Amino acid sequence: MKKEALNKILHLPLSELISLANKTRRNFLGDTIELCSIINAKSGLCNQDCRFCAQSRLHKTGIETYALKAKKELVVAALRAQDIGAKRFGIVTSGNTLSREELKRICEAASGIKNKLGIKLCASLGSIGTDDLRLLKEAGVSRYHHNIETSARYFPRVATTHTFADRIATIRRVKNCGLEICSGGIIGMGESMQDRLEMALCLKELKVDAVPINILVPIKGTPLEKQQSLSCAEVIRTIAAFRIILEDKIIKIAAGRESALKDFQALAFFAGADGMLIGGYLTIKGRAVEEDHRLLKEIKKLWMG
Repeated sequence: MKKEALNKILHLPLSELISLANKTRRNFLGDTIELCSIINAKSGLCNQDCRFCAQSRLHKTGIETYALKAKKELVVAALRAQDIGAKRFGIVTSGNTLSREELKRICEAASGIKNKLGIKLCASLGSIGTDDLRLLKEAGVSRYHHNIETSARYFPRVATTHTFADRIATIRRVKNCGLEICSGGIIGMGESMQDRLEMALCLKELKVDAVPINILVPIKGTPLEKQQSLSCAEVIRTIAAFRIILEDKIIKIAAGRESALKDFQALAFFAGADGMLIGGYLTIKGRAVEEDHRLLKEIKKLWMG
């Protein structure tokens, strides 16, 4: 679909856009929802300057910082993720790269999780080389997460210590190693709807497998702490646009869904979402798992109706 035609669709009344996105989701993916859970396995002291992030050592956010967790802690966290209903468990670390020793520990934990549990494994460890990706794959990791965050045009306003091209290169290495790739970004950082359209088109061109959509939660101490929040309608319009563009890709609502959508989270699943993070985020506490499971039951009832 040409960009001009997409722009015309995206300017439809919101109710029509939601209807189109919902039909697209159902036609390509049916009525399934993928649940993921993550662990902040190494927190803070990152040397990158991402303007949204509480974990950069350049920002005074007061978050808890700690070194890479022990193998046993990662296995226990994976067990909890499985117990709360997640089908995927992601090991996430702060910083742009890991040391050889850190990667070895994560591979050992991944092997232990794979051997003991049925949950699928993801990793989000920053920029990573081909050899390390192969080690992760051998250890049982099936999907790698690496966001592009926003459009190529807007990226320099989000981070300057690495480039948009750096992120694309990592994604291509992941694809070349035969791992699935999870890549999305954050909306509400001051970018335009056109930037979001460009981001979705880029993800489509990269043939990613899953797309997390985070909604900025302005964190005190970061450069975006006073960023104006998006309206619920704009978030829903963005999710619908991503579904129409990405068609058969998993689209997950992630951090910020609670504060941005409030009591309208179910609407995201009628606007094209088919996945969700549960059990909390990196430095932001999510809502109770029981509430999310009630939400999922309600969505499935409404889908069936």
